Amino acid sequence: MAVKVGDKVPAGITLRYLGPDGVKAVTSDEFFAGKKVALFALPGAYTRTCSSKHLPGYVQNAAGLKGKGVDTIACLSVNDAFVMNAWGKEHNAGDNVVMLGDGSCEFTEAMGLTVDRIAAGMGMRSQRYSMIVDNGTIIALNVEPSGEYGISSAEAMLASL
Repeated sequence: MAVKVGDKVPAGITLRYLGPDGVKAVTSDEFFAGKKVALFALPGAYTRTCSSKHLPGYVQNAAGLKGKGVDTIACLSVNDAFVMNAWGKEHNAGDNVVMLGDGSCEFTEAMGLTVDRIAAGMGMRSQRYSMIVDNGTIIALNVEPSGEYGISSAEAMLASL
């Protein structure tokens, strides 16, 4: 069962990102506490639409999103922190977008937003979606129909704020 607007994000799940001192583990409770987070999730780092549109859109629109009250922008994928970091560097994410790894798919499964890409050799992945989380509560959720891109884009999120 997928989460919905008004739900809390799944609690106690460890996500990882690469910081200046190496891999940083942060629980979902800690990451979403006390701030407004614009999170977008996608099937995989370095994949076609994710690399050509989704991540670049959030990097380019980071200032606009933050200007509308977003404290943190995060990109989440079922990849490890090292892959997410390298991909973020390639797209100049810098300090504008936190590149979160959900390497074991635990957060994605708890969200109820997995997609089976086993036949394509990718395993279980995340559906493409975006959400606004305010102090741990989902206040907007935009899940893309399979194979589509649009409602989870940075441009759509910016227009909705």
